[in-house]
Parts: sequence; C-alpha cells; structure tokens
Amino acid sequence: MIDSAFYFDLASPLAYLAAEQVLAGLGGPAAWQPILASRLPTAEPFGAAARQDVQRRAEQLGLQPVRWPAGFPFDSELAMRVATYAREIGRAVPFAQAAFRQAFAGGHDLSDPDFVLIAAAACEMHPRAVLAAAQRESIGEQLRAATAAAIEAGVRAVPAIRVADSVFEGERAIEDARAALTAAAAVTRS
Repeated sequence: MIDSAFYFDLASPLAYLAAEQVLAGLGGPAAWQPILASRLPTAEPFGAAARQDVQRRAEQLGLQPVRWPAGFPFDSELAMRVATYAREIGRAVPFAQAAFRQAFAGGHDLSDPDFVLIAAAACEMHPRAVLAAAQRESIGEQLRAATAAAIEAGVRAVPAIRVADSVFEGERAIEDARAALTAAAAVTRS
C-alpha cells in the first residue's frame, strides 16, 4: 500500500470542496490528517472574488449552496482538536465531512462548541467524550505535531494530498495525486 494523506483544516472552504471529492476522486485510500492551516507558510485569502469562486465550484460539484458562517474566517482550533480525537478513534472521515457541512453547507461557525458537537453526534461520538478529548493536552500535542510533520513533508496550504514524498495542492491536487497513486501502484505491481 502506498503511503498517502489528505491534509485539511475545517476552517478552509477549499478543503471542504476537496473533502467532498477525495474519497471517490483519489482512486485509493488516504489517511485524513487534521492540521492547523493558520500555522502553514501560505495563508488563504478570502475576499469576495475567492468566495464567489468557491460558491461557483460547489455548484459545479453538485453540492448544496455554500452558506458562509457569520464569523468567517472562524478559529478552527476546537474543531481541529476534535478532528484529531476523531482520527484517534477511527472516525476522522465522517467527523470531518459532518463538520465541513456544518460550516459551509449550514453556515455555522465551528468555533462554537455546539456546532462541533452536532457534527460529532452525526458520527456517533459522545458529547462528553468529545469535550473531554478536546481539552486533553495530548490531543493538542498530536495536532501540533501533525502540523509540523505536514510542513516538514512540504505542505504549504490546505487542502493538500501527499503521495509518498510528493505533495499536491490546489485545484488539481486530487487529479495529480490520483495519477501519482496509479503510477506508484503500477511500479509496485511490476
């Protein structure tokens, strides 16, 4: 199996668009890795033109219309701690999808614990366990370490997909990563 990862931050509308495509579009499994985009070298600019582009892209993908949280951009640290806990218990994908949809289909600010708990409940994560885990220093350490490891691997912005030692970012990340996975699988089979 080829080592691959999908890096995301729940505050990123671009990561939301990628998350809605990566399972079917990648053509192979990838670990979903929560990281803090605010600590990456490249920041996402989100003026009016960028928001319109995200809305247009969501429509092209057949997603619900994007509803921007009132506090966008919001502080994602709580949600990303919960995403790290979800990864720890094998629920990273369903939690991330539910949380992204809370934020960008529902228009809810994920700095509000209630909306994070709604996303967690959607994938059967108990609210008390979620809140306790979010406060654990070990979860914060895991998130910081994952972010540092992503930077070390070459991730500059989210969404990003790593296939072995190659990192793909931007609009074509899924297509480029799929091609890299296909090529690596062919080499492995021969």
